[in-house]
Amino acid sequence: MFYSDPTYLCFVAPGFLLVMLAQWYVSAAYGKWGRVPARSGLTGAQAAQRLISTGGLTGVQIERIGGKLTDNYDPRDKVLRLSQGVADTASVAAVAVAAHELGHAMQDSDDYFPLRFRAAIVPAVSIGSWLGWIMIFGGLLLHLTGVAWLGVAVFSGGALFALATLPVELNASARAKRLLADTGIVGGEDEQAGVNNVLNAAALTYVAGLAAALLQLLYYVSLVGGMGGRRRG
Repeated sequence: MFYSDPTYLCFVAPGFLLVMLAQWYVSAAYGKWGRVPARSGLTGAQAAQRLISTGGLTGVQIERIGGKLTDNYDPRDKVLRLSQGVADTASVAAVAVAAHELGHAMQDSDDYFPLRFRAAIVPAVSIGSWLGWIMIFGGLLLHLTGVAWLGVAVFSGGALFALATLPVELNASARAKRLLADTGIVGGEDEQAGVNNVLNAAALTYVAGLAAALLQLLYYVSLVGGMGGRRRG
């Protein structure tokens, strides 16, 4: 229904394009600086272990996971999971990614509110991502404007989650840059520029994700908002 609507494509296509460009940019930045050895000689896992020790992050464990750029920090288990390319490579990109994930561990340790808020809304967002769409579709099909608007409200949780993610990721990157500089893992303007390039590129993926979520939400708002005009006509 929606995918054959030219208006839908007008709203969603720009967001999709932004996401694709952002993913290309982060891959390019990671690829470039992944080939530049870190002067410290530390792999991503070794850098993470040093940052855990210097930061006093007791109880945080490091695990390896498969995939590329699948790195993450799990606050429930206090586990930092690093992809093999990050964990076992002594490059500027590897230490930048590892430090970024340690930034999330520090947020967890500091009880950083945006991180807690994002985690708190995950269940509602998971349900709303499919329930909202069903309510919108059902409201449009049965000409129940109230149900359709309620579906829009429920579906908007995805955009809220994308918005809540921004300060979490930007703060983690800011912490990573400071950690790498203060501990001497990264030294010199060239390495710092590489860290900035990798982490700034990663941040753009979240900006693009927010833009895509907002554009999709705006499409549904315009669609449901037009129901009254069609009925009066």
